[in-house]
Amino acid sequence: MQVPIFAAEGRLGAALARNLILFRSELFFPFRISLVHAFSLHWNLTDSDPTQLFKQWFDAAVSAGLPEPNAMTLGTATRQGKPSARIVLLKAFDERGFVFYTNYDSRKGRELARNPYAALVFFWQPLARQIRVTGRVTKVSADESDKYFHSRPVGSRFSASISKQSSVIASRDVLLGKLKKLEEKYPKGDPPRPINWGGFRVYPTEIEFWQGGEFRLHDRMRYRRRRDGSWSVDRLSP
Repeated sequence: MQVPIFAAEGRLGAALARNLILFRSELFFPFRISLVHAFSLHWNLTDSDPTQLFKQWFDAAVSAGLPEPNAMTLGTATRQGKPSARIVLLKAFDERGFVFYTNYDSRKGRELARNPYAALVFFWQPLARQIRVTGRVTKVSADESDKYFHSRPVGSRFSASISKQSSVIASRDVLLGKLKKLEEKYPKGDPPRPINWGGFRVYPTEIEFWQGGEFRLHDRMRYRRRRDGSWSVDRLSP
C-alpha cells in the first residue's frame, strides 16, 4: 500500500465507532480511554496477519484526521550498539515490510549499511495507540526509488539532489547557491534521482500493538515471525 502525502494539520471530527474510542462531543477530541478497548483487541487480534491489523489501525488514524499519521520514529545503531533515532515518514507498506526514503550517506544510512537492523514506532496519541516494529533492513529496488523520487514535488527533488545530509555546512547560503545552480541546469524541473538517495524496507520480525486503557491497564499484543513466515501472537502484561 502506498501512503499519500498528508497535510500538516487536522482535527478529529467524529468518533471512530468501529474502534470503540469515546469522545467528548463538544471538543471532538478523546478525553478518556475506556476498558472497552480490551474487547476491541480481543476481536481484532484473532487475525493471524499483523499487516492487516496495522492497515486497520493506520486507516483509523487517517480517518481521524490526525496530522501526518505516517510519521514514525526510526531507531538505528552503530555496529558497536550506539543508538540514534529520528522521525521519518512511512511511504509504503505491505507483507514485505515498511518503506521510507532517505539519503544513503546520512547518519541513518551509514548506520544501516553497517548494522542492517532497525526499530520503528508509530504513536497516535489521540487514539491512545502505539505500534512497535523491529526487523532487518534492505534497500528497495532502484525502480521503486526512481518511481517514488519522480512522484515528489519538484522542490523536494531539488532539495534531495543538493543536500549532503548530516554533513556540516558553512551556512544556509551554501544550500541556496547549490539550489540555484541546479535549477538553472534543469529548468524543466526534472533532475535525476541521486544515486545516494533511495528507499529502505524494514522487514518485520516482531510487531507489537499497544492500546491505552483506563488506569494504565493497557493492552499489548506481540506478533513474532516464525521461521516458516507465519506469525505467533502473545498478550503481554502492560
